[in-house]
Order: sequence, then C-alpha cells, then structure tokens
Amino acid sequence: MTQAPPLTLYLAAPRGFCAGVDRAIKIVEMALQKWGAPVYVRHEIVHNKFVVDGLKALGAIFVEELDEVPDDRPVIFSAHGVPKSVPQAAQARQMVFVDATCPLVSKVHIEAERHHENGLQMVMIGHAGHPETIGTMGQLPPGEVLLVETVADVAHVTPRDPERLAFITQTTLSVDDTVEIVAALKARFPAIIGPHKEDICYATTNRQAAVKAIAHKIDALLVIGAPNSSNSRRLVEVGRANGCSYSQLVQRATDIDWRALTGIRAIGITAGASAPEVLVNEVIDSFRNRFETTVVPVETAQENVEFKVPRILRVAE
Repeated sequence: MTQAPPLTLYLAAPRGFCAGVDRAIKIVEMALQKWGAPVYVRHEIVHNKFVVDGLKALGAIFVEELDEVPDDRPVIFSAHGVPKSVPQAAQARQMVFVDATCPLVSKVHIEAERHHENGLQMVMIGHAGHPETIGTMGQLPPGEVLLVETVADVAHVTPRDPERLAFITQTTLSVDDTVEIVAALKARFPAIIGPHKEDICYATTNRQAAVKAIAHKIDALLVIGAPNSSNSRRLVEVGRANGCSYSQLVQRATDIDWRALTGIRAIGITAGASAPEVLVNEVIDSFRNRFETTVVPVETAQENVEFKVPRILRVAE
C-alpha cells in the first residue's frame, strides 16, 4: 500500500469555547445540581449538538417556547438572549428562571435601551431569524429596531427621522462585512450614532483573526461547529475570503469529506465559540490515524475572560 504523504495541521488559537458559552453551560449544570432534573432550557443553550446532547443526558429538557415548560420547574434562557416578553411571561407565571444571556449580548441590549430612552430609533446589523437578533430586537417596542443584513439593505432603510438614529450589531458577525455595512450606514445617515465599543465580541474577533493568520499557509480549512452557529459559519466565510477556497464546516470528525482532501498537504483547524475542545481533538486524532501528521499551533491572542454565573446559582456570598 502506498504510504500517505505527510500532512501539516495548522491549529488556530484562540478557538472553541468563549467565556459566554462556558458560563451558559455551567449555568445548566449548576441548575441541575441545585434543583435536580428536569431543568428546562428555552432554545439550545448554545449552538452545538454535542454540548446539548451532553446536557440532555444530565436531565436538561430543551424546548422552543416558554409554554412548553411546567410552572413548577426551573427554566433557563439561552446564551443568545431572549425578547423582554419572555422573562415577563415567566414572572407572570411565578416561575423560577435563570437568564444565561451572554453578558456581551446583554451589553448590546442595554445600549439599545439607552438609545431608545434618548429618543433614537435603532438600526441592527444582524441575521434575520437568529435567536440573538430576535432577542435584541425584542428589547424594544415593535418598529423601534430596523434590521439590515447586507450593504444592499442599507439603501432600503426607512427611518422615522434620519437625524435620530443609532446602530448596534449582533455579536457574532464577520468583522470585515460589518465594517462595510457600517460605512454604508454612515454614508447614508451621517448623524447615526455607533456603540462606544464595538458590539462584535472579543471571541468572534479573535477567532476570525486566527483564521486570517493561517489562511495563506493552508490548502483547506475545517471549522468545527454547528450549522446553526453564526460565529462558526462566519469563520468558514473568513477562510474563503482570505484565499482558502476549500473552507468547510464540520460538526465532528465523522463529517470530514476525506476524498475532497486527497493530495492536500496543509490543513487549518479551528472551532466556533460553542464547539468543545474534545471535538477538536477528535478531528486531530482522525488525521493522525490516516496520515503522518505534524500539528503546528498558531496563536494570535490569549483569552482570560471569565463571567460570573447569576447570583441565584451561587453559594451564599
């Protein structure tokens, strides 16, 4: 049998879990410890099947809407955030609930409310139908947040008053695409007010920068993440935009299309912010089982962010 030629895996860092995802998973685990099973979770706590299945095995039940949750069981709201109407409905039913919204998403919610209180209408740069976008738009009354997804959408924005606008963004967008949309908004609405600090979160920015750092070294990029994970899909796009035409999303090693990788000698590996490191190791092991493999870490930043869990779950302080 012909020996497969050696292969180099460029392992991007930072990759995988961010502080918001880590906190959200910990919230579900601590809730199960505190109240026992079942604990209900409205929407996937984070967008990763492996993680969700692991929490289901511990006794978490995932539902899409609050009306699927019995009054007498705790419910957790996902890391993506929820419209204001959801906790209001939980309070009306006197339910025990824990909000696992990522603090960086909550920051965007607070920004939106502050601008609204100052009489400004919001423009949100985001993806229609994504839970984070739904949650953020749901912080304000209907019509107060106008959604744009692309540069082309900017031309069709019809604000109440072009002089009284502010913009916010989903935290998991492509940094480069968002810069273009913001430029288009500022060109059309010169008075528009932006956030004090960029809304795209540190983890999204860092993971995209790490992909850019390896894109010129590789023939293919594998992004470990879920199909409904916005930040994972953006990593695929960043790979392609930076010259790596074969950039693919895989949920785990079993999804790798080995035939498509025939003859390729340098492959980049990264993981979206909701993908655990165990799946990265699984992919690396799959390559090692097939090729003489050298793993080269490429680190572009270090992350030491940590978010506290809500007080309701903490031991008495």
